[in-house]
Amino acid sequence: MKLYAKIMALLILSIVFLGISGCSKKEENISGNLEDIMTQVYASVPEEERPMYLENITVTKENAEGFLGTNDIDFKEALASESMVTSIAHSVVLVRMKDTKSVEEAKTKIKENIDPRKWICVGVENVIVESRGDLIIVILNDEYGNKILNDFKNLKTK
Repeated sequence: MKLYAKIMALLILSIVFLGISGCSKKEENISGNLEDIMTQVYASVPEEERPMYLENITVTKENAEGFLGTNDIDFKEALASESMVTSIAHSVVLVRMKDTKSVEEAKTKIKENIDPRKWICVGVENVIVESRGDLIIVILNDEYGNKILNDFKNLKTK
């Protein structure tokens, strides 16, 4: 009977160990420049369905608050994709952090500070803030935000 208990205990410990080690798998960073990555995250949204006059804007420390809700994030580089028509509630921002250690803190700051009604006359209900490795994506779009998120999740690592 004692042998059976020891075998069961070892089996349970093995399962727990495998579960923990599987969950702690380090996620790889997405390589490439942000312009190319931005193109890839729009892959499932046909060109004719995208907002009018969509432009990429370099996010700097000086204009970060308008895109991320705060300028208190120490990022390596960032790029926003927004419509130049202010009555269209759409924003996608890619933020490459200097390291993966600060990603969760930056995501929390963005979630707590971003204004989903930054366009004044229009706004979004759903703010998406996700990450892969050192790259954060912020999506403000109720119509196809989940498509963009899915494209982001399916980006290939190199």
